[in-house]
Amino acid sequence: MKKLIILCGASGTGKTTIQNYLLKQYGIPRVLTHTTRAKRKGEKDGVDYYFETPVSFAEKHYFESVTYDGKQYGSSREGLERAWKKNPIVSLVVDTAGAIEYVKQLGKQVDVWHIEVSDKKMLKDRLLARGDNVHAVEQRINSFESQRDLQIPPVIQDNTQVIMNDCWKKTTQLIDQLIQKR
Repeated sequence: MKKLIILCGASGTGKTTIQNYLLKQYGIPRVLTHTTRAKRKGEKDGVDYYFETPVSFAEKHYFESVTYDGKQYGSSREGLERAWKKNPIVSLVVDTAGAIEYVKQLGKQVDVWHIEVSDKKMLKDRLLARGDNVHAVEQRINSFESQRDLQIPPVIQDNTQVIMNDCWKKTTQLIDQLIQKR
């Protein structure tokens, strides 16, 4: 059976770091998402995102999508199928609202990993360490979305594995156990 590992949690919990570990350690590719924003320096279409026009964006079949700062972002059935052609297990970083949609539509094909840290100060420190400015970090960690993503939604609680990401060594040990159980 094809599987999708959903990585969700608040900003700064380490979702992308874990996704990169899955790729490097186990060859588990990430599902590329779509956006209408302009490419940043060094980004490539089909590698970092599927860069879309508003018209081409509207033609896809989305599990979930959001408009942020006037730009559209979304994860599509087409993107998931492309990833599954590469590997029967793939990963995707989405917010908890997106995780709910994937579980509703794909059921047992989805494993949700909720990434957490034990101290909210750690989130702020991590976001600052990656170069975000103090004001933006404060806004982000106090946003409705970030507060929502600190918790596992009750509707997917039974389908969710908590990964406490305070210590990278312990995190990778747990991930290794989860992957080896497959």
